[in-house]
Amino acid sequence: MSERHWDDYVRIITGARTIAVVGASDVPGKPAHEIPAYLQAKGFRIIPVNPHGGSILGVPAVPSLRDVEDRVDVVNVFRPAPETPEIARQAAAIGAGTLWLQLGIVSDEAARVARAAGMGVVMNRCLGAVHAELELAGEY
Repeated sequence: MSERHWDDYVRIITGARTIAVVGASDVPGKPAHEIPAYLQAKGFRIIPVNPHGGSILGVPAVPSLRDVEDRVDVVNVFRPAPETPEIARQAAAIGAGTLWLQLGIVSDEAARVARAAGMGVVMNRCLGAVHAELELAGEY
């Protein structure tokens, strides 16, 4: 991890309180469940975004980012790359601070949309793993 990226991660994570998780899952064992559960246990407020609704991690899921009424610091995405440009547009519309695409997800178009809206962008990184690294390094 480069020094510049490390500094960006520290800034994003230490400044975040509310994380909207697009593609959050209620199935234990799936990364889209385990990572938000870890972050929730670390004190972050998680807003699950899942069109199937229901409750995830004890929180009612909203069908899309457009339905989030609260301020969102980070939009954490567990959806395929082709879906991320639209997710970035929705994140920009709600004034989110950062678009974070999980490990294995890269979209130059989503990054362009997010950056044009003034958002930070992280791609192909696990938010939970980065948080754990920062915590172990004493950065958090």
